[in-house]
Order: sequence, then structure tokens, then C-alpha cells
Amino acid sequence: MISALHHVQLAAPPLSEDRLRAFYGGVLGMIELPKPPELAARGGCWFQAGGCQLHLGVEEDFRPARKAHPGILVAELDALAVQLTAHGSPVTWDESLPGYRRCYASDPVGNRLEFLEPTRSTRGPAAA
Repeated sequence: MISALHHVQLAAPPLSEDRLRAFYGGVLGMIELPKPPELAARGGCWFQAGGCQLHLGVEEDFRPARKAHPGILVAELDALAVQLTAHGSPVTWDESLPGYRRCYASDPVGNRLEFLEPTRSTRGPAAA
């Protein structure tokens, strides 16, 4: 039976690793993980924050994911939205998911990302 989600993989165009590192490592503050040598030869890069891993794999015929996306839980969503916008990734707010504040942004190669922060009611009384 499934016990957890290990990682999400998004596609990226060839030779985009520097832009991806600047965004996922620099803007989002994720830690880059070393890829095993046999996989590193394929290009791309892997990142982690908490128990969440995001893998970016090179796809020759790349097309950004505009509907499909990872949903990334964050703390301080407003501060992240300011940071994303300041680094050239404007956010679109969406209030249609009960229990969460959320926004969407794109990574530097056009992949859609969803950022969610639980509302007080979702976190429960212990978090209040």
C-alpha cells in the first residue's frame, strides 16, 4: 500500500539547469540534491524542502505543464508571493479551495506551481 509520495517530476528543456537552480534553490530556498552519476548524465536537477522532493528532468521536446502542477505547502504565503513577483514570477491568487489560501506561479521554464497555506480552521486549535 502507498505510504507517502517520494517525489514529483517536472520536465525542463535542455540546458535550463542554471535557471532552475536560481529559482528552486535561490528564490524558493530548496536544497539541491546530488543525482546518482548514472542519472546525472541525463541532465536536470533535483531539489528538496522538508520531506518534499521535486525532480526536474530534461525533455528534448519540452512543453511546460500549464495545467498539471505540484501543490506545495508553505508557511508565510504572502511573503513568498512578494518574493516570487520580485524575481519575475507573478502570482495568480485563487480562493476556491476551502481551508487553504493559495496562489499559482510559473517556474522559469513555464511549469505551473501551486503554493498553499492552510487557513487557521484547517490547522486546528493547536496552531491558533
